[in-house]
Amino acid sequence: MKELTHIRTLALVGPAGAGKTTLAEALLHAAGALPQPGSVEKGNTVSDHDPMERRAQHSLQSSLLHFAHAGLRVHLIDTPGSADLTGQALPALEAVETAVLVIDAQRGIEPMAQRLMDAAAARGRDRVVVVNKIDAPGVDLPGLLAQLQAQFGKECLPLNLPHAGGVQDCFFASSGESDFGSVEAAHRALVEQVVEVDAAFVDRYLNEGDVPATELHAPLEQALREGHLIPVLFTAAKAGVGVAELLAVIDKLLPNPLEANPPAFLRGEGAEARDVAVQIDPAQHVLAHVFQVRADPFLGKMGFVRVHQGTLRKNMTLYVGHGRKPVRVGHLFLLQGKTQVPLDQALPGDLCAVAKLDELHPDAVLHDLAEDEHLHLAPLTVPTPVHGLALAPLRHGDEQRLWDVMHRLVEEDPCLKLEQDPQTHETLVYGLGELHLRMLLERLKENFKFEVKTSPPRIAYRETISTHAEGHHRHKKQSGGAGQFGEVWLKIDPLPRGSGVEFVDAVKGGVIPTAFIPAVEKGVREACAQGVVAGYPLVDLKVTVFDGKHHSVDSKEIAFVTAAKKALQSAVREARAVVLEPIVQVEVLTPEGAVGDVSGDLASHRGQVTGTRAAVPGQLIVQGLAPLAELSTFQTRLNAMTSGQARYTLSLSHHDPVPPNTQAALAAAYQVQDED
Repeated sequence: MKELTHIRTLALVGPAGAGKTTLAEALLHAAGALPQPGSVEKGNTVSDHDPMERRAQHSLQSSLLHFAHAGLRVHLIDTPGSADLTGQALPALEAVETAVLVIDAQRGIEPMAQRLMDAAAARGRDRVVVVNKIDAPGVDLPGLLAQLQAQFGKECLPLNLPHAGGVQDCFFASSGESDFGSVEAAHRALVEQVVEVDAAFVDRYLNEGDVPATELHAPLEQALREGHLIPVLFTAAKAGVGVAELLAVIDKLLPNPLEANPPAFLRGEGAEARDVAVQIDPAQHVLAHVFQVRADPFLGKMGFVRVHQGTLRKNMTLYVGHGRKPVRVGHLFLLQGKTQVPLDQALPGDLCAVAKLDELHPDAVLHDLAEDEHLHLAPLTVPTPVHGLALAPLRHGDEQRLWDVMHRLVEEDPCLKLEQDPQTHETLVYGLGELHLRMLLERLKENFKFEVKTSPPRIAYRETISTHAEGHHRHKKQSGGAGQFGEVWLKIDPLPRGSGVEFVDAVKGGVIPTAFIPAVEKGVREACAQGVVAGYPLVDLKVTVFDGKHHSVDSKEIAFVTAAKKALQSAVREARAVVLEPIVQVEVLTPEGAVGDVSGDLASHRGQVTGTRAAVPGQLIVQGLAPLAELSTFQTRLNAMTSGQARYTLSLSHHDPVPPNTQAALAAAYQVQDED
């Protein structure tokens, strides 16, 4: 168990451009894992090893790193910071004890910082704030510290302060000099905040006036676990300022796997789920969590794994989630960016990777006892993907390969969704925004050499009728031999929304023989599926067949199918047919100050606001109804209105008639297509 006390796990999270990758390079260099730190601008960092990342000059996916320092084994996850890539950052919080939020000293607290801070708190992670780029011109560090305390709480206290081009410790040192603020006051505030979690230390502090920081390890860890303390540190990673001090904090103050909040394992699903206590013990049976999956065209499926219990060994046999068939872990290694370091075993707290196991999937639990098949971690809350694209392969016949490759890529990111539209038969992919989907398509092209045509998803319009009408058609065809004959009279009536298509046989006297009634119904339903006005499914009508004729020789099933289709089409043209569009319920989580802009945008796109309700402090949820056709660029518009702070979700409400000009355009387009 002593070996576990020398393990540390951290995720560097924060807005894009805050300097997370540069800080990771500086830590690797300071710990001796790199001879020289790489540069994002030069494209030679360990983290951003993908060619797309090097071109973009920022992280697009999480990267696993590790280094040894002062007898420690430190695991580090460098995460992307774009709001569109939230699905790459959030799973990292499942794998670590400490979330290190990196803030750009010039730009201050950006929306993504709040989102990640909240997510880390929700998962019970210890939180640390690193204010980076403190050497940038014009920074207001005292003002930024005040903003941190105002936004994240008084628990944000400086563990060190800038001084003369470096940083001055405020926890172990009770006095000293700094560029702003009092070291003595900062030390006193830290000690008071820490001792508050332990009554015995409170009494001692009140009686003695101080408690040596070296004796405060246990209450400090408790304060971090409970969110009662959020240390703030200062760095200028590119210049190496504050990096050695951050390493010291990782060594002396941040938790090992035995000191952090336990993982939230559950047994069972839904309301039946029960908490399961995990033993952080290498001698127990294995429980490990696949927190992320990568698809590689050459290596196959690779899983990033956090070991929580037991010892994961190379070549051992494990079950994957609910799988009944055990698999052998033949490839176990540490990752240093793209470099694989072979590994014989991994202990509780270790982050490692396993490869060439097709059974792996995100959130899978690896275990060596069959009875643990129902164990899983509490679900991760992620933004709902609503920005969609329709995909089609450039080459006919590649539809199945497109689906297979896209499925592999979508598995990597919980904020991507792949589906087949049952009405339009399109392959649809949904993400968090334009950047999110653009990066996905670039990976598809670059890594899998697969190019696709893209278009906005087709709106699932429908058609219906407004009034009663009748239709008739006689199908007669003679071609030398046996002919075709069938005649159908029918009437149609509108039904309430959601009723579908109702078929009624009211034929009397056998004018249409009973044997041909199924053919009539088939023709009616085929016509409804194809649509009449604009080529969309016809719904919410009652079709009653009441008369017709047949021929004892020439009547055949195909004749009555055709006659019924034509009769229905003629009736619909007389029944004031309308095109219906899907109306969706919209919920927008937005800063309070942007509520007016969001409401105005919905109103200007044929939507209406139905209400607002409180969310987290400083944010409101705007509720409304809007046509789905008006929301294809909604996230882009929200980003412009709220600086990327707003997110929205959709759910189908009902269908309403489209405006007359829209119906005319859809009908005209269908006629042109029909003529072609």
